[in-house]
Amino acid sequence: MAIVAGIDSSTNRTRIVACDADTGAVLRAGKAPHPAPEGPDARATETDPQLWLHSLGEAAAGGLLEGVRAIGVCAQQHGMIGLDAGGVLVRPAILWNDPRASGAAAALVDALGGPAAWTRAIGAVPASTYTIAKLRWLAEFEPAAARRVAEVLLPHDWLVWQLLGHPQRRTTDRGDASGTGYWSPITGEYRQDLVKLALGHELRLPDVLGPAEPAGHTPEGLLISAGTGDNMAAALGLGLGPGDAVVSIGGNGTIFAVHDRAVVDASGIVSSFADATGHHLPMVGTLNAAQVLRSTAAMLGQDLEGLSELALQSSPGAYGVVLLPYLDGERTPQLPHAAGTLTGLRAESMTPQHLARAAVEGMLCNIADALDVLRAKGVGVRRVFLLGAAGRLPAVRQIAPQLFGVPVVVPAPGDHAARGAARQAAWALAGSAEPPQWELPDAVTTTPDQEQDLPVGSAVRGQYAAAREQIHPETSG
Repeated sequence: MAIVAGIDSSTNRTRIVACDADTGAVLRAGKAPHPAPEGPDARATETDPQLWLHSLGEAAAGGLLEGVRAIGVCAQQHGMIGLDAGGVLVRPAILWNDPRASGAAAALVDALGGPAAWTRAIGAVPASTYTIAKLRWLAEFEPAAARRVAEVLLPHDWLVWQLLGHPQRRTTDRGDASGTGYWSPITGEYRQDLVKLALGHELRLPDVLGPAEPAGHTPEGLLISAGTGDNMAAALGLGLGPGDAVVSIGGNGTIFAVHDRAVVDASGIVSSFADATGHHLPMVGTLNAAQVLRSTAAMLGQDLEGLSELALQSSPGAYGVVLLPYLDGERTPQLPHAAGTLTGLRAESMTPQHLARAAVEGMLCNIADALDVLRAKGVGVRRVFLLGAAGRLPAVRQIAPQLFGVPVVVPAPGDHAARGAARQAAWALAGSAEPPQWELPDAVTTTPDQEQDLPVGSAVRGQYAAAREQIHPETSG
């Protein structure tokens, strides 16, 4: 039995799983937090990338990697690790969640001619999270450091380079590269003109490997696969294929689907990323997701489980109560200055049960609207994978298939990104045309009934749409 390992270096910690290369069964697992940056100028959104290696070593303690023949690495996307011409770190790595580049992103959008110009160029409109926005910020606020930067690596690129012993060749993959803002999933090529627009000069950029192409071997002889970004690795770990979508319910909602081509959306609502298999991952986001449930639960004096129980005591449509869940404005639909709205209140409907149901339905209707944005761009959505702790609530699991109109899969909690990185390692080790077929253990699939659930879901969504169009008529049509 060959053993492969997957490393997921996220924003806060490292997770490692060792898997059977043939079946994907997790044999061993470990995790460790990233040490906090130290010093008077330390920021939560900057770090010395060497700390990731310390975390990796702790997560791998106790012989976790014993007998492993290949390793895959995934990591947080969009970061910026600037190196000088000698491969020396110029400044601390800037992480994806650093907000300082928001103004730089807006300036870049204008400099190229607006959102439509960017979507034609790279399939997305760069936000502050994107690497290219960080380059623009660096050029403006740290010009001396910007002039020294000769090459830029992403977090997963840097970790692969370290594991390989600092070879002359630097590598990345198309999935992670598609989040930089200067690699186009439409053409499959870098855009050095966009790099120069942001930084003022061109960069040495890593070679973009194919999905099953190895990055190389460690000095000890371990194969290292191409690696990828965390969302791409999660898709690989879940075994997604064309027609499969992911709805991740965190503080925000992240919705993406596997598609056969890049999506160009002039409005910029859809961001087109590449995946780790040769396909694409068009993505939309909502600003309001689990926070809608937490806020409603707090108002009712409940926790999330209590809110779910109350919601199931109500009926579909919540007795006419509708919650438009735009508590923090909204990105999809584009309502940046909106607030939440509760409508349909009558004396008999003002109960905790109906309000709880309206919160769950409102959050899910908003996500269903986002799925429809993908469908309108030709993206097939035939099955939805529901991720996040809120996605495992009984009320969400029961109501989501009705509103989404397709089977909903709720995987067991697990390190899906790390497992996806391990699956990529197994693929590179086998040298096969397709990744190995790994089963997703303990996943629960709920298929809506065509005669009962789908008409109910359609009625609930119709009630929600009517309220949305009345309060926000700009969203109609």
